[in-house]
Parts: sequence; C-alpha cells; structure tokens
Amino acid sequence: MMIEVCAGLLDKDNAEQAIIRETEEETGYRISKVQKVIETYMSPGSVTEILYLFVGEYDETMKVSEGGGLDAEQENIEVLEFTFEEAYMMIESGEITDAKTIMLLQHAKIKNLI
Repeated sequence: MMIEVCAGLLDKDNAEQAIIRETEEETGYRISKVQKVIETYMSPGSVTEILYLFVGEYDETMKVSEGGGLDAEQENIEVLEFTFEEAYMMIESGEITDAKTIMLLQHAKIKNLI
C-alpha cells in the first residue's frame, strides 16, 4: 500500500469536478470548493499524462460517508489523516514516496497553509 493524496481519472469531467468527486469517493468528505495548485507532467520524456493538483478545505460537517473508494472500481483505500508535521516526517523517513503527495505537502508549507 502507498500513502497518497486523493487522485483519479477525469472520466469526462473537468479536473476540478473530478477531484471533488474523487475526494468524496475516497475520503468520505463532500467538498464544494478547491483551488488549483498546478498542472504538471511527472515524466514528460516517457509519459504524456498531465496531473492537475488541487487543495481544498474540509471539516467534520462535510463527512458524508466512510470513504474507501468504490467497490465497482475495486478500490481498497484506507483513509488516513496526519498532522502536517507528521506528514513531513513521513517524507523524510521514506513512508511517503508518492510525488504528487510530496508536491502538495511542499506547496502547503511554502504557502503557509498550515
């Protein structure tokens, strides 16, 4: 298993609609507003996939389900929540190795979102 932020395919939605949908499916939180951070290629020499990275606020009142992904998509997701300091230590220890997760955590630190 890998620790990573919410992610998914666009499925004919625009990127903003897709991350709002994926957030609910994977975490159980129904958010309504996100802010685009960046569009980026992970490895442009070998892969043409574009990543659209977003951040968004949530609180307990937005919890609508337990999350965990969709059975129909055979997702097996455990919802985890860490403090930012715990997450930064997990990057240093090698527990978090997913590039998009690291980029979003760095963005949060640079922009003083914590």
